[in-house]
Amino acid sequence: MEDGTGTSTYVLIIVILIALSAYFSASEMAFSSLSKTRLKTYIEKGNKKAGLAHKLADKYDKLLSTILIGNNVVNIAVSSIATIFFIQKFGDMGATISTIVITVLVLIFGEITPKSIAKDRPEKFAMTSAPAMNVLMIILTPINLIFSAWKKLIAKIFKLEGDVELSSEELLLLVDEVEEGGSIDASESDLIKNAIEFTECEAEEILTHRVDLVAVPTDATKSEIAKTFHESRFSRLLVYEETIDNIVGVIHQKDFYTGDGITKDEVKDLITPVVFVLQNEKVSSLLRQMQKNKTHVAVVLDEYGGTYGIVTMEDILEELVGEIWDEHEEVIESFTPIAEDTYRADGSIDFDDFCEKFGLKEESEMVSLSGWVMDQLGKIPEEGDKFEFENLLITVVEMDNHRVELVDIREIAPREEEEE
Repeated sequence: MEDGTGTSTYVLIIVILIALSAYFSASEMAFSSLSKTRLKTYIEKGNKKAGLAHKLADKYDKLLSTILIGNNVVNIAVSSIATIFFIQKFGDMGATISTIVITVLVLIFGEITPKSIAKDRPEKFAMTSAPAMNVLMIILTPINLIFSAWKKLIAKIFKLEGDVELSSEELLLLVDEVEEGGSIDASESDLIKNAIEFTECEAEEILTHRVDLVAVPTDATKSEIAKTFHESRFSRLLVYEETIDNIVGVIHQKDFYTGDGITKDEVKDLITPVVFVLQNEKVSSLLRQMQKNKTHVAVVLDEYGGTYGIVTMEDILEELVGEIWDEHEEVIESFTPIAEDTYRADGSIDFDDFCEKFGLKEESEMVSLSGWVMDQLGKIPEEGDKFEFENLLITVVEMDNHRVELVDIREIAPREEEEE
């Protein structure tokens, strides 16, 4: 064989082996990065290669073994053949030259470049790669069985347990990454996050406290009930017997009024039952109970069995989609600017919302801003009471009985530390 022909043969074999190395590297990246959801979209459109790629992705351990076996065999082969070729050409220096040249070629054309390309379009490459990879998996089945048994043995020895489930925190980070990638917008991201956090939310976190409840006694007259409907503008009223701690049900406005005015039915016949739950009841479970009992109101009980507050279907929906206002509600801003660096806030707002607004790291057992202010003052506040917390000056503006109704929050420069 002439020298030129031999050189061409060696070069051709090396090129083919590096191309195979690129194929295995790209396949590994594609199958590890693809989205099964996108593959299912292609499957629904009748793409048979997508179905095969999805099938291989479900057998990822076996697929990975096949890829690694193929890639290592190819890389060892190209290194061996290149060494023989370069030794023939350059003698004793051939081994060193071969190592340098093959390392550079495999690194650039067998690893970095194919993996970068496959990473950008993993589903497309996986579908292209799937038929040949499926044949290789069948051929290497005996070897894959050996590796599978070895993996199980190692897992048993070191007590390794696979953890494929994502935690809520990991799911939230995943949603942030998808939003940053532009696949979903901010509103869609918020909706998904709310749905993820929904399962961990408890009734006491979204309830309307008993001090804010509007209710009528069982012996209330129809005119009193009509007046309460008119003043509260609620579509349903709680009904209690003797005290608010003994709620017996609700009266719906649509049942109270007929086409001829106030109904002639007895008030007791208009009362529909409600669901009773504890403070730590999960909202997801509460929703199922309300759906099962076909009611829009659930009464939340405290540890003594008294009324702690209520949760409505609207409260639950707001956890998913955000604040819902109807045409009769007055839109209330959580923090209303009243002067430079000064805001007025309702005492009933959530304490976590207050901390988020002003960037505080404070933790408190109090749920509302009102409760936190009382805790900070160490007494029942009076109008005009004020205190400083970090870089905020908090002033009690208005009280409602023993509850803080309104507070002013002014951002001030942090106090300088006193010199020792």
